[in-house]
Amino acid sequence: MPPSVKAMTIATVAALVVVTAYTVALGGSGWLWFGWIVLAGVTAGMVALRGR
Repeated sequence: MPPSVKAMTIATVAALVVVTAYTVALGGSGWLWFGWIVLAGVTAGMVALRGR
């Protein structure tokens, strides 16, 4: 796995932890979850393109 894809995967997992902690502590935010879904989609695209 190229370093850029690995860094993006780590950032996506870290963002998931942050968004989940925010949701538990302060309540859900649709925009945060939407942003995380977009980030996860970009990460999945990078894995698909660079993982070949």
